[in-house]
Amino acid sequence: MGAEKGKKQRSGEVEEERNGADVIDVELVQTIEKLQSIQEDLEKINEEASEKVLELEQQYNVIRKPVYDKRNDVINSIPDFWLTAFMSHPALSELLTEEDQKIFKYLVNLEVEDFKDVKSGYSITFMFKPNPHFEDAKLTKTFSFLEEGVTKITATNIKWKEGMGIPNGISEEKKGNKRSLAEESFFSWFTESEFKGDMYEISDEVADIIKDDLWPNPLTYFNNEAEEDLEMDDDDEDDEGSDDGSGDDDDEENAEA
Repeated sequence: MGAEKGKKQRSGEVEEERNGADVIDVELVQTIEKLQSIQEDLEKINEEASEKVLELEQQYNVIRKPVYDKRNDVINSIPDFWLTAFMSHPALSELLTEEDQKIFKYLVNLEVEDFKDVKSGYSITFMFKPNPHFEDAKLTKTFSFLEEGVTKITATNIKWKEGMGIPNGISEEKKGNKRSLAEESFFSWFTESEFKGDMYEISDEVADIIKDDLWPNPLTYFNNEAEEDLEMDDDDEDDEGSDDGSGDDDDEENAEA
């Protein structure tokens, strides 16, 4: 009798534990579902905010345009402005060969323009005065965002004058199967888009640097302000590193004397 009573008691405890676990699981699922619902509400708000930011950006693009035009008019009066800005930029300067620098002396204008719908893409245009290298007055590279993860790139097919052309700006020496970046003409950046079809998850580092770094304030690089700031940062680090406690040793020696 005692054994049967003990067995029933243990089985009752096990049943209670199971029921308790079921209750906990149900409560946890309900809590997670509630959290998921709140998270979805946040995502909707974030999407609305992103749309509003894009709308505001489009409005300010219209406001910026005449100011950019005024800036370009002033830049046109400064000899070799864009060549100097490119050559002062730590990344872009590496892309210009000696031949490219000769061509850039004819560069009078650079323009980055977002599409009316900023989500759909942008273009980068280089404007040249008449020069002995090519016929084109404008060289444009356009990035069109068709759908999520898909980019279509188009560019001007440069009409090089006789005896000119990209081969004159590229060293024939190769390292492995690829030329190093410094050996390749900057103008090959336009021919790279001559492939057909759309590209998935493509990233154009040169375009990103021009659009997001050089274009907003080229005067920074023309004046070498960016390089000066970098040197000042390096000097500050050196000063901090030189504080190795030697002054404390001198004080101790003087005290002993």
